[in-house]
Amino acid sequence: MRKYLGLFLGLVGGVAVGALALPKPSAAETIKIAHSTWVGYGPLYVARDKGFFKNHGIDVELIVMEDPKDRFPAMLANKIDMIASTVDTGILYLKKPDQFKYVVAIDDSNGGDGIVAMKDVKSVADLKGKSVAVSEGSVSEFYLNVLLGKAGLKESDLKPVNMAAPEAGAAFVAKKVDAAVTWEPWLSRGKQTDFGHLLTDSSSTPGLITDIITTTSDYVDKHPKETKAVVDAWNEAVAYVRAHPDESNEIMAKGVGGWLKDPKVFGETLTGIKFYGADDNKAFFGTKEKPGQLKNTVQEAIDVWSSHGKLQVKLTPDDIIDYKFVNG
Repeated sequence: MRKYLGLFLGLVGGVAVGALALPKPSAAETIKIAHSTWVGYGPLYVARDKGFFKNHGIDVELIVMEDPKDRFPAMLANKIDMIASTVDTGILYLKKPDQFKYVVAIDDSNGGDGIVAMKDVKSVADLKGKSVAVSEGSVSEFYLNVLLGKAGLKESDLKPVNMAAPEAGAAFVAKKVDAAVTWEPWLSRGKQTDFGHLLTDSSSTPGLITDIITTTSDYVDKHPKETKAVVDAWNEAVAYVRAHPDESNEIMAKGVGGWLKDPKVFGETLTGIKFYGADDNKAFFGTKEKPGQLKNTVQEAIDVWSSHGKLQVKLTPDDIIDYKFVNG
C-alpha cells in the first residue's frame, strides 16, 4: 500500500521529555506534510477539515507528492517538513544515521498488499525459479524479501520482473508472469482468474507494511511542540474516523482525491488497512527500554536494503525511532 498510494514516517530526537508538556505552539509558519494518494493518509484531512490541527495550535498544508524520490529530497531541502510513507522507505534516503525521525504510525496493511500466483505455486518456497513481477526499491520488494527470507530463499532465486504494483497485477491477470506482488483491486482480480490464487497477504504480517510520519531530526529539535501537536491531532482524527465512519469517508475521499475520490471506492479500499490511533501507537512504538513491533520492522528493512546495497549509511533502529511523542 503505498504505492501511488503513499506513506509517511516521523520521529524525533534530542528533545527533553519535559518539552512534551509545554503549552500549545503559538501561531507559526505552516507545517507542510507530503503524502502520496493512499487511503491510509485520509485522517490527515479529517484533522484538517474538523479543525484538530488548529485546535492544537498548528496550521498544516497537505501536499500530494506521489514519488518518494521527490518527497525525501524535498524534505532534506527544507521545502516540506514531514512525509507520510512506509517504514522501510525513509532509511533509503538517509545521508546520516540519525537524520530522520519516525514520530507517529499512520496505518498498517491488513490484507491490502499480497502476492497472487499460479495455482501450482502452493507456498512462498515454490516461487523459486518463477517469474515474479515486483516494483524494485518499493515496499512491495521489501515485503517480498521478508517472506523469501522466512522461506529460506533470496530474490536472486526468482526471476524478478520490475514493474509498478498495478502493472504487476495486470501482468499476472494477463498470464505474463507466474506471480505478482501487488495490492487491491489486483489481488481480487488475480484470485478470480481460473489459473490464479492468493498466495499470501499482509494480514499474516502485522506491523510489517506500515505507514509512518517521518521528519528530520533538525525539525524535531527546533519544533518539538509542533511535532507533538501533529501527533496528537492525528490520534484525535483517528478516534473521530472510528466514531463517524460515513462522514469521515466523505471527507477523506474528497481530500485524498485521485483514484480514491469516490467515497464508496475509498470505503472499500479501507478494508485492507488498519488506522493507528493513540493506543495502537503506544503498543507499536513501545519504549526504548521495551520496544514494540516498530523496532523489528525497521531492523528487517535495514537487513533487506543492506543486502541489496541500497543503504547509504549504517544505522540501528534507535537512530531513527523517536519514542517520546506517542508516549508523551
